[in-house]
Amino acid sequence: MITLQHEQLVFRFPHVDDDAGIRIDFQRTLRLPDDGHDYHLPPGLGRFPLRHIEDFDLGSSNRRKARGGVIMPMFQTDALWLNFSSLGYGRPALPVALKIGAGKINAVSGEKWADGLSQDPQNYVVLPEQPWLDGFNVEKGKVRQFVAMPLGKGYTVEEQIDPESDVGGIQIEAIPMKKEVYEELKAKREEVSSIRFGVNMMMACEAPASMEMGLGMGGSMRQEIYDDEYGLDAWDLANSQRCFIMLANAEQWMSITGEEPPLSPISAEAYSKAGLPWFDYYDGDRQAIEGAKALGNIKSVKAIAEAKREDAWPEEKSKLDYLVKKIKGMKVSDGSW
Repeated sequence: MITLQHEQLVFRFPHVDDDAGIRIDFQRTLRLPDDGHDYHLPPGLGRFPLRHIEDFDLGSSNRRKARGGVIMPMFQTDALWLNFSSLGYGRPALPVALKIGAGKINAVSGEKWADGLSQDPQNYVVLPEQPWLDGFNVEKGKVRQFVAMPLGKGYTVEEQIDPESDVGGIQIEAIPMKKEVYEELKAKREEVSSIRFGVNMMMACEAPASMEMGLGMGGSMRQEIYDDEYGLDAWDLANSQRCFIMLANAEQWMSITGEEPPLSPISAEAYSKAGLPWFDYYDGDRQAIEGAKALGNIKSVKAIAEAKREDAWPEEKSKLDYLVKKIKGMKVSDGSW
């Protein structure tokens, strides 16, 4: 069962254990400069609002309601990252295999969305070991940031792979660990937890002309996507749950919901000049997977804008100087009782 609570998608798997499941929220963040440098993790600047899509009249896009799910507002070149957390207290977190798509292009493998799980290449992340995901898996230890762009202009990853595609949005599928495997894990599980710093600072940004949005590639950052240590046989595909997140621009969001969308964050340069921290997350006990070969020829939004001589990517300072705060997944020992 999927519910919407406090701007978070909540996936519950009561057939495995009481209150077993995960939360996912979509964090507003700084847009990284696309300047050839690999940046550290930018901060969380608050959650994007989410609304049940069935509650609203979508006008000319009403056919999209058949996909179900939720709707979320983004301005052109807004950046986001996906934040993951587990439900339940006082017990080991239920491991979940999570597939993430952008216009039905898998963000981890770079391949078109397909049923099931794959390890060659791996097409999912494993929770709670993976605390977040900021972008497309382009190289081992590196992702290109998720940034919103209007459909129909060739900027999104899905349109570069399939020029006729107009899916847009974000797709999520959560596959829980099999009950019997989880029961075996309970007694020996060591949990990993971490915190991402958040602030709330905003500025205005012009909305794009196109109504629906997809995700293109932004700047590059250091981030590992961890290898699945459990194996494909551990996952319960028969009890998977999925959700479609439709991305709307500011005009569409206000027309549909009657609400003001959150304004775009301050620039990365202004944030850095204020002495606020970026983050370096390290978990040396885990192995990172390789980058997706299928994403090797995908161009960033900035590169496409320059080739088209369009003003679609804001001017930015190259190679920012900033404060880095190191964070690490801290393990808790079960001890000897």
